[in-house]
Amino acid sequence: MFTEIAKLMDDGGAVCVTFQEGDIGEEYELLYCEMITKARKGESFLAASQSCPPGKYVLSKSEDKPDRYYLASGRYIDAETAQKAVLALPRIKKKYGHIRIEPLSKNNGEFDVIILYLKPEIAMRVVQALAYNNGDRVSIDTFGAASICGDCTALAIENGIGLSYGCKGSRKHSEYSDNEIPIGIDLDNAKKIEKGLKNIPKTRY
Repeated sequence: MFTEIAKLMDDGGAVCVTFQEGDIGEEYELLYCEMITKARKGESFLAASQSCPPGKYVLSKSEDKPDRYYLASGRYIDAETAQKAVLALPRIKKKYGHIRIEPLSKNNGEFDVIILYLKPEIAMRVVQALAYNNGDRVSIDTFGAASICGDCTALAIENGIGLSYGCKGSRKHSEYSDNEIPIGIDLDNAKKIEKGLKNIPKTRY
């Protein structure tokens, strides 16, 4: 179904994330972004939880705001700014029991968000493919924190697409390339992008 999207990544494959009912997932010591990285290499997860404090908050598995965690890490100038940053974090609104994380190749065509790691030129084509359908601009809404869980998952579900430059945690722990831009896309926009990729002109090749 998503044959064009499946061709976009040079390293590994696209990852599908689905928030599902039922308390059947495992408790993982991995970070959410680490599970996404492992899934791009072929692994699958049914996760009840993960171990990143901001990730727990963004994925709505905890109401403990990570402002002290952020302040202690040196990310923000003072406690007030750290609190303001936490209030700006997107969060999952859907009620769920576990998260299914799997390669696109193992997905049944239904997901909440699909996550890709793309070179800038290919990310441009994704934006162009979406604009092919409606002519709208894509806004980038990010601030270098909670990239994979926030920008590419929670925000992508809310807005339809989330482009990110990554964050300190995800780039450190999930080790994606400095030349990759992570992008999250909801199911509806993934279908539009798939259609657009089949029709827009090539760039250099």
